[in-house]
Amino acid sequence: MKTGNQSSQRKRNFKCWAYIVAGVIAHTIIILLFVLLVLRIRNPKVRLGGVTVENLKVSSSSSSPSFSMNLNALVTVKNTNFGHFKFKNTTLTISYKDTPVGEATIVQARARARSTKKFNVTISVSSNNKVPRNSLSSDIDSGVISLSSHAKLEGKVHLFKVIKKKKSAEMNCNMDVNTSLKQIQNLKCK
Repeated sequence: MKTGNQSSQRKRNFKCWAYIVAGVIAHTIIILLFVLLVLRIRNPKVRLGGVTVENLKVSSSSSSPSFSMNLNALVTVKNTNFGHFKFKNTTLTISYKDTPVGEATIVQARARARSTKKFNVTISVSSNNKVPRNSLSSDIDSGVISLSSHAKLEGKVHLFKVIKKKKSAEMNCNMDVNTSLKQIQNLKCK
């Protein structure tokens, strides 16, 4: 009888150890998935949404061509992390042929975890003899002024109020201002 008792005891011990090993492997897989999916911190994305043109004034005189306008832009900060992204004040720059023609401040804010923060920014844009006359004159005559915008948001992603990681979001957008329709066309952001 002792041999039957011993073999059943061994089977129970083997099953017990098998369950313990399976439990440890399952916990390891769960922890590994949590670390790879939740704790991986990515850079947020910042983009220009809709942009409208107001108070567009264009002078096509050959001696001093110029333009001035106000751009109302919807700026979106998309945070795909499981923690919020808190960023500092930054400057949004509008350029014509790599020459800055307008600036606006994006105020510090916080984009919640796995959400998109939206806010409006008004940018005063004016050429004011800052840009080369030849290219500006030909662009005004064609009815399309090509502009680009740039902004870099720097801040921290806060995970579970314990982990803080510095991250930045950069925006580079190109757009065309149609002077006859007073609209933005071909808005593309990278």
